[in-house]
Amino acid sequence: MRTGIGFDTHRLVEGRKLILGGVDIPHETGLLGHSDADVLTHAVMDALLGAVADGDIGRHFPDTDPKWAGADSVALLRAVVARLAAGGWRVGNVDATVLAERPKLLPHIPAMRGRLAEAMGVPVGAVSVKATTVEGLGAIGRREGISAMAVATVLPIG
Repeated sequence: MRTGIGFDTHRLVEGRKLILGGVDIPHETGLLGHSDADVLTHAVMDALLGAVADGDIGRHFPDTDPKWAGADSVALLRAVVARLAAGGWRVGNVDATVLAERPKLLPHIPAMRGRLAEAMGVPVGAVSVKATTVEGLGAIGRREGISAMAVATVLPIG
């Protein structure tokens, strides 16, 4: 069994969709990034890659490569899971936290867990997603961005 940690943060801007865990969340601003800027899914991918010492998403899906422009992060997560499987690993579980002042994410968490679980080929019970604020502190507290962190456990296949 191996464990990895992932973290991501993106700036909130007008004119972009807010996508977290593969779920389109109604909000007046969205996250800025080369792909869909889904910080939750990015943190999960980095945790999985870290668990097997295989770099990070910037190495596998660089923002300097136009082919990843606007990419669906859930599709990238599927590619990461396939990469792990090719190396003899499967996802055990994921625990993630989103840091955001607004919008309130509790109503969207079941859908996020479902999308992530499906992409990783695990039961929903193996995926935990939580949300918290930072009590108005820093850039996240000023509603300038959203961050996410994740811990993932991988197990050998078989």
